[in-house]
Amino acid sequence: MTADKRIEAITKRIVERSKPSRERYLDRVRSQIAKGVHRSVLSCGNLAHGFAACAPSEKADLAGDTVPNLGIITSYNDMLSAHQPFETFPPIIREAAREAGGVAQVAGGVPAMCDGVTQGQPGMELSLFSRDLIAMAAAVGLSHNMFDAAVYLGICDKIVPGLAIAALTFGHLPAVFIPAGPMTSGLPNDEKSRIRQLYAEGKVGRAELLEAESKSYHGPGTCTFYGTANSNQMLMEIMGLHMPGASFVNPNTPLRDALTREAAKRALAITALGNEFTPVGEMIDERSIVNGVVGLHATGGSTNHTMHLVAMARAAGIELTWQDISDLSDIVPLLARVYPNGLADVNHFHAAGGMGFLIKELLKGGLLHEDVRTVYGHGLAAYTVEPRLAEDGTVQREATPEKSADPKVLAAIETPFQPTGGLKMLTGNLGKSVIKISAVKPERHVIVAPAIVFHDQQELQDAFKAGKLDRDFVAVVRFQGPRANGMPELHRLTPPLGVLQDRGHKVALVTDGRMSGASGKVPAAIHVTPEASNGGPIARIRNGDMIRLDAVAGTLEVMVDAAEFDARPPVTIDLSDNEFGLGRELFATFRRTAGPADQGASVLY
Repeated sequence: MTADKRIEAITKRIVERSKPSRERYLDRVRSQIAKGVHRSVLSCGNLAHGFAACAPSEKADLAGDTVPNLGIITSYNDMLSAHQPFETFPPIIREAAREAGGVAQVAGGVPAMCDGVTQGQPGMELSLFSRDLIAMAAAVGLSHNMFDAAVYLGICDKIVPGLAIAALTFGHLPAVFIPAGPMTSGLPNDEKSRIRQLYAEGKVGRAELLEAESKSYHGPGTCTFYGTANSNQMLMEIMGLHMPGASFVNPNTPLRDALTREAAKRALAITALGNEFTPVGEMIDERSIVNGVVGLHATGGSTNHTMHLVAMARAAGIELTWQDISDLSDIVPLLARVYPNGLADVNHFHAAGGMGFLIKELLKGGLLHEDVRTVYGHGLAAYTVEPRLAEDGTVQREATPEKSADPKVLAAIETPFQPTGGLKMLTGNLGKSVIKISAVKPERHVIVAPAIVFHDQQELQDAFKAGKLDRDFVAVVRFQGPRANGMPELHRLTPPLGVLQDRGHKVALVTDGRMSGASGKVPAAIHVTPEASNGGPIARIRNGDMIRLDAVAGTLEVMVDAAEFDARPPVTIDLSDNEFGLGRELFATFRRTAGPADQGASVLY
């Protein structure tokens, strides 16, 4: 239970709305639990294939049903700095499993692309769809039905949501998520942003830009700004899928390895073979999802999760809506200032008290459901701690301090940075959209200006470089939705729009594309649905139409006579250039079948 009746009311309506689908889901989970794993009843050929590469002692263990087998789903590769540390995790997990009297096998690998590498490039058009592909790839690994529990190695953007969808699809198994942690702090994020804007204005060259970027992204671990990757880690902890305090410990440290060993042993302890059986499909419920949304608002998290959380919830038979997310934003105060919502990075957030302090303050304010199940046990109060390395190399935990070590980064519930959260839904005659306002100054929460319409990022870049945008305007960038081109992130828009805003112009962005966790100081109505490729109202906007973006009232309107606007035929464009190259031809079915953004932009549900 929470102390805040508004949180209770929103949770209750989610429960009521979800009853039919949630009951069907739980029936499937419980049916699979009743069937069990039962490796010993597999045919001899099936079982021999399943443990052919194992050590002789492990083969003997897996021949019966009394020794638990832990499946490892890994997203390791060398392309993602955040995922490179996972190279060494399987041996650590196997050793920990042996110490706990079990076996661990890598069940499968999943793809993991770096959005940082593909920003503004054709490959970014595969990014959102990779989430559902990751879920499918993890399902292939777990389909061998050899496992009593699974651990998931993932951190970044679409990877964790995809793994979470897979985990909930295999909801009869316990699931523990194991992070690798953020890279150490490099060039301050505000300095990186300054150099980007100077480059956009032509005041510094490529050499200076590359130097700044390389000092920012400089080693193994998650990028240190508070984008989707670090929002993922916050979510996994506040939803009880991480071990307490595990999210933001740097990679390649003794404490990081100790947390990994602990997570593996805990996964084995909560199988059906023990006394604490915790199938993830029963563990994650409507309260857990609401806790995740509360955490997202309290930290000013990624706009991507207005889609990912919806898709993750649907995987568990739970119907979460943008209205739920927006209503929770009106209740939950902002307690963290991490770039782009502030100057600090996630290492500063962790040092100020991190997840333990955040959860403690939200519980104090009655804003979280404490009475939830987690991989650590029962009750979220167990997560109000900080992990430490004991002398014997194991993890010990201490109560989080009563006060934040840096109130400019992490605030107490009594003194929030702002009274409401960072994400809101906008509605109006352009449909529905999402805006992140935690980094937008209050005087820019309402923008009224004429539209300038673009059909890709480059058109806006070219207009900016040609000096055609030195005025008040709303940039309408359309045909960027899931069915148009896979809904790429549009970060290349941020520097020029930021420059124009700094020159004193009133500017905003309206798009059916994405901006994600790096959405910053420019007001941006994103994820507009219905999208232009579906004939949505955004496809009827013309240059010069007055647009009102009002984040205070929660509205997004084109100020044109309704009859005239409705009579306009929606614009169509040739999207054939988005259909081939860098693998895009393989995702044609995804583009044809993707659902709308407010339903998770999924090809699965």
